[in-house]
Amino acid sequence: MIRTMPLEIVPADVSDLHQVLENHARYWGERDLRALHQPVLVREFGATCLIARAEDGIRGYVIGFVTPDHTGYVHLIATRDDTRGTGLGRRLYTEFTDAARGQGAVRLKAITSVGNKGSIAFHRSLGFDARVEEDYDGPGRPMVVFTREL
Repeated sequence: MIRTMPLEIVPADVSDLHQVLENHARYWGERDLRALHQPVLVREFGATCLIARAEDGIRGYVIGFVTPDHTGYVHLIATRDDTRGTGLGRRLYTEFTDAARGQGAVRLKAITSVGNKGSIAFHRSLGFDARVEEDYDGPGRPMVVFTREL
Protein backbone atom coordinates (compact mmCIF):
# COMPACT_ATOMS: atom_id res chain seq x y z
CA MET A 1 0.00 0.00 0.00
CA ILE A 2 1.25 3.48 -0.79
CA ARG A 3 1.17 6.33 1.63
CA THR A 4 -1.54 8.93 1.27
CA MET A 5 -0.59 11.94 -0.82
CA PRO A 6 -2.62 14.41 -2.83
CA LEU A 7 -4.06 12.97 -6.01
CA GLU A 8 -5.58 14.87 -8.91
CA ILE A 9 -7.54 13.51 -11.85
CA VAL A 10 -7.05 15.69 -14.91
CA PRO A 11 -7.29 15.42 -18.68
CA ALA A 12 -4.36 13.49 -20.15
CA ASP A 13 -1.97 14.70 -22.78
CA VAL A 14 0.38 12.78 -25.05
CA SER A 15 3.34 13.19 -22.67
CA ASP A 16 1.27 11.40 -20.00
CA LEU A 17 0.69 8.57 -22.44
CA HIS A 18 4.44 8.32 -23.01
CA GLN A 19 5.00 8.06 -19.23
CA VAL A 20 2.41 5.31 -18.99
CA LEU A 21 4.08 3.38 -21.81
CA GLU A 22 7.51 3.73 -20.15
CA ASN A 23 6.03 1.94 -17.12
CA HIS A 24 3.62 -0.30 -19.02
CA ALA A 25 4.23 -3.39 -16.86
CA ARG A 26 3.26 -1.47 -13.70
CA TYR A 27 -0.26 -1.10 -15.14
CA TRP A 28 -0.68 -4.26 -17.23
CA GLY A 29 1.76 -6.83 -15.86
CA GLU A 30 2.77 -9.40 -18.46
CA ARG A 31 0.08 -8.41 -20.97
CA ASP A 32 1.47 -6.24 -23.76
CA LEU A 33 -1.25 -3.73 -24.57
CA ARG A 34 1.03 -0.94 -25.78
CA ALA A 35 -0.52 -1.03 -29.27
CA LEU A 36 -3.88 -0.01 -27.77
CA HIS A 37 -2.42 3.22 -26.38
CA GLN A 38 -2.99 5.37 -29.43
CA PRO A 39 -1.88 9.03 -29.13
CA VAL A 40 -4.67 10.05 -31.50
CA LEU A 41 -7.24 9.09 -28.86
CA VAL A 42 -5.67 11.43 -26.32
CA ARG A 43 -5.25 14.20 -28.90
CA GLU A 44 -8.81 14.01 -30.25
CA PHE A 45 -10.75 12.99 -27.14
CA GLY A 46 -8.70 14.70 -24.44
CA ALA A 47 -11.67 15.68 -22.28
CA THR A 48 -12.52 12.01 -21.68
CA CYS A 49 -8.95 10.70 -21.41
CA LEU A 50 -7.99 11.18 -17.78
CA ILE A 51 -4.99 10.52 -15.60
CA ALA A 52 -4.70 10.24 -11.83
CA ARG A 53 -1.47 11.96 -10.85
CA ALA A 54 0.30 12.26 -7.50
CA GLU A 55 3.82 13.24 -6.45
CA ASP A 56 5.02 9.72 -7.22
CA GLY A 57 3.70 9.74 -10.79
CA ILE A 58 0.69 8.52 -12.70
CA ARG A 59 -1.27 6.11 -10.54
CA GLY A 60 -3.98 5.32 -13.04
CA TYR A 61 -5.71 6.42 -16.20
CA VAL A 62 -8.73 5.99 -18.42
CA ILE A 63 -8.79 6.47 -22.18
CA GLY A 64 -12.27 6.86 -23.56
CA PHE A 65 -14.55 8.88 -25.78
CA VAL A 66 -18.21 9.54 -26.54
CA THR A 67 -19.58 7.99 -29.73
CA PRO A 68 -22.09 9.65 -32.07
CA ASP A 69 -24.87 7.48 -30.58
CA HIS A 70 -24.15 9.00 -27.13
CA THR A 71 -22.22 6.06 -25.69
CA GLY A 72 -19.32 6.76 -23.35
CA TYR A 73 -16.87 4.09 -24.47
CA VAL A 74 -13.99 3.15 -22.16
CA HIS A 75 -11.17 1.96 -24.37
CA LEU A 76 -8.65 1.39 -21.54
CA ILE A 77 -8.67 1.82 -17.78
CA ALA A 78 -5.75 0.83 -15.57
CA THR A 79 -4.31 1.46 -12.15
CA ARG A 80 -0.68 1.10 -11.18
CA ASP A 81 0.21 -2.13 -9.38
CA ASP A 82 0.69 -0.39 -6.01
CA THR A 83 -2.72 1.34 -6.12
CA ARG A 84 -4.98 -1.64 -6.77
CA GLY A 85 -7.75 -2.07 -4.24
CA THR A 86 -7.72 1.60 -3.19
CA GLY A 87 -10.87 2.62 -5.08
CA LEU A 88 -8.92 4.52 -7.72
CA GLY A 89 -10.46 2.53 -10.59
CA ARG A 90 -13.94 3.42 -9.35
CA ARG A 91 -12.94 7.06 -9.00
CA LEU A 92 -11.57 7.13 -12.54
CA TYR A 93 -14.83 5.63 -13.82
CA THR A 94 -16.82 8.28 -11.92
CA GLU A 95 -14.75 11.08 -13.41
CA PHE A 96 -15.03 9.57 -16.90
CA THR A 97 -18.80 9.20 -16.48
CA ASP A 98 -19.12 12.85 -15.50
CA ALA A 99 -17.03 13.96 -18.50
CA ALA A 100 -18.97 11.68 -20.86
CA ARG A 101 -22.33 12.93 -19.52
CA GLY A 102 -21.11 16.45 -20.16
CA GLN A 103 -20.74 15.44 -23.81
CA GLY A 104 -24.22 13.93 -23.99
CA ALA A 105 -23.54 10.28 -23.11
CA VAL A 106 -26.60 8.33 -21.99
CA ARG A 107 -24.86 4.96 -21.55
CA LEU A 108 -21.43 3.46 -20.95
CA LYS A 109 -19.72 0.61 -22.75
CA ALA A 110 -16.45 -1.30 -22.38
CA ILE A 111 -15.09 -4.66 -23.53
CA THR A 112 -12.61 -7.23 -22.28
CA SER A 113 -11.43 -10.70 -23.14
CA VAL A 114 -13.49 -13.63 -21.86
CA GLY A 115 -10.60 -14.75 -19.66
CA ASN A 116 -10.12 -11.41 -17.88
CA LYS A 117 -11.86 -12.35 -14.64
CA GLY A 118 -10.60 -9.27 -12.78
CA SER A 119 -12.08 -6.87 -15.32
CA ILE A 120 -15.34 -8.79 -15.44
CA ALA A 121 -15.71 -8.68 -11.64
CA PHE A 122 -14.73 -4.99 -11.52
CA HIS A 123 -17.25 -3.92 -14.16
CA ARG A 124 -20.02 -5.99 -12.61
CA SER A 125 -19.30 -4.35 -9.25
CA LEU A 126 -19.84 -0.99 -10.97
CA GLY A 127 -23.30 -2.08 -12.12
CA PHE A 128 -22.49 -3.02 -15.71
CA ASP A 129 -24.37 -5.76 -17.50
CA ALA A 130 -21.95 -8.25 -19.06
CA ARG A 131 -22.55 -10.52 -22.02
CA VAL A 132 -20.27 -12.60 -24.21
CA GLU A 133 -20.53 -11.58 -27.84
CA GLU A 134 -19.18 -14.19 -30.22
CA ASP A 135 -16.90 -12.97 -33.04
CA TYR A 136 -16.86 -9.45 -31.54
CA ASP A 137 -13.16 -9.03 -32.26
CA GLY A 138 -13.20 -11.10 -35.46
CA PRO A 139 -14.07 -14.71 -36.35
CA GLY A 140 -13.62 -17.00 -33.37
CA ARG A 141 -12.67 -14.07 -31.08
CA PRO A 142 -15.42 -13.54 -28.50
CA MET A 143 -15.32 -10.61 -26.09
CA VAL A 144 -17.24 -9.69 -22.97
CA VAL A 145 -19.25 -6.54 -23.69
CA PHE A 146 -20.18 -4.36 -20.71
CA THR A 147 -23.03 -1.85 -20.87
CA ARG A 148 -24.68 0.42 -18.34
CA GLU A 149 -27.36 3.04 -18.82
CA LEU A 150 -26.73 6.42 -17.21
